[in-house]
This record gives sequence, C-alpha cells and structure tokens, in this order.
Amino acid sequence: MSAFKKNIQETAVLVETALEDFLPTQEGPLGRVVDAMRWGSLDGGKRLRPFLAIAAADIFDCPRERSIRVGCAVEMIHCYSLIHDDLPAMDNSDLRRGRPSVHKKFDDATAILAGDALLTQAFEILADDATHPDGAVRCAVALELARASGKAGMVGGQMIDIYAEQKDFDLAGVTQLQRLKTGALIRFSTIGGGLVGGASKEETALLAAYAEDLGLAFQIVDDILDETADAETLGKPVGQDTEMDKATFIKLFGMDGARSKAEQLVITAKAHLDRFGDAAEPLRGAADFVFERKN
Repeated sequence: MSAFKKNIQETAVLVETALEDFLPTQEGPLGRVVDAMRWGSLDGGKRLRPFLAIAAADIFDCPRERSIRVGCAVEMIHCYSLIHDDLPAMDNSDLRRGRPSVHKKFDDATAILAGDALLTQAFEILADDATHPDGAVRCAVALELARASGKAGMVGGQMIDIYAEQKDFDLAGVTQLQRLKTGALIRFSTIGGGLVGGASKEETALLAAYAEDLGLAFQIVDDILDETADAETLGKPVGQDTEMDKATFIKLFGMDGARSKAEQLVITAKAHLDRFGDAAEPLRGAADFVFERKN
C-alpha cells in the first residue's frame, strides 16, 4: 500500500469516527431523520474533501481536533448534496455508494429533510469555538463554506447542470459549470484547512489555485468514469451523463482529449504547492489519486 493510500484511509477513519459522534442515534420520530442522515453520510466514500482540509491544515501544524471539524463540515455539505441530487426531481438515482440512495431507503420527504439537516449542522460545527478559539477565524471559514455551497458555488453549478441538458455549452460554459458544481467544495476544503491553520493571504491563494485545478480534474475524471466504469465498481448508476446529454469535457473533446486535459490540470495543481515543500506532499498525492482513481 502506498503512503498516500495509507494516509487517506487513516484520515477517513478519523472522519468517520467524528461523524459518528456528531450524529448519534435517537429514539422517537426524530430518530428517523437522524437515521437518514447517518445512512447518507456514514460508511462510504473516500472522504477526499475532509482529507484535503486536514492535509492543508497540517502544513501549518494545525491541531487535528480543529481541522477534523472543518473536514466533517464540508463532508456533511457534500453528503447533503448527494442526497438531494439522487432525488427523482434531480438525477433520479436509486444507487449511491453501492447501496440504495436515501430516498429509496426511506422516502423523498425524509431524504429532503436529512439533506437540510446535514447542511445546517455543518455550520453549527464551524460556529462552535471548538473549531477555533478566534471567532474571526470561525467566521471566515463559515463564510467561505457558505459561498462554496450556495448560488455562487455548488447550488449554482447544479442549476447550470440542469440547464445544460437543454443547451449546448462551449468550453467556457462547461468549465464554469464544473468549477461550481464540483470544484467549489474542493476549493473550500483546501482553503478552509489553510484558514483554520493560520495560512497567510498569499498561502491561501496558492492553496486556492491548487484546489481549482484539482476540482476541475476531479470532475473530468468523474465524467470519464461515468462512460467507462461499471455500476458495481463505481457504486452508482453509470452512463447517465450521455443518456441525459449533459455538458461534459468528453462531449467537447472526446475521451482522449478529456483525459489529457485532466492530466495537465494535475500537473499544474501540484506546481502551485512548490512553496510548501515536503509539507504539501499529501496534497500532491491527492492530485495523483484524483487522476488515477477507478471509482
């Protein structure tokens, strides 16, 4: 096992344990929505976004108990988005991470509420002084996550994605779509870790540049896997982008062109980390992992 794979797996265990603590089971009617939150966020996924937050914070010797909270917050946002994306009104996916999606396991209404609850709890975590003793730092991190999650970020990207099914997009349009839909949370993960770790403005800008290239590469690889992987390996339905005629880099450049674009983005992403030396090696490993992943 490579050093990176060991690192990301160990980080995933830490994040899983923290998420379990944030989402204890409850009795009574409230227990159903908590069970749905747990179903949609526990026991699955690579935890790439929390890994990026923790790895970025580690560059600045940030205490892990702080960066793990940032990682859990962004993972809750990510998981809420998947729960809502899978609903019949959106992508209508019955499978997520190799098992029934939340609305299939429970029902549509419970899935909507579970997503809403994960969204709001993410900001509850960031606002707590356990995330950082300085309220200004907590506010800055929460502000970045709000921007990354809302109409100028992930939600806006999802809206463009729906619109893109009815319109041909050029390179600029597809790039904007992917930077918002997927890249915004990846960008937050990296700079959020930097902020809680005490990164300077210049250092935060370098982390942001890395994350922007990484996020775009991630989505291109995701599009490639949607065309080439099988549902068992991917853990979700495949071929939906083609079926729905979605705007992708593959649609613009073909499979080889898209793969070449992703590879170049990984190279430039890693170049942004030169200033940080060996301390940024986990982030470099994440960039290679994004390009080489099979699910």
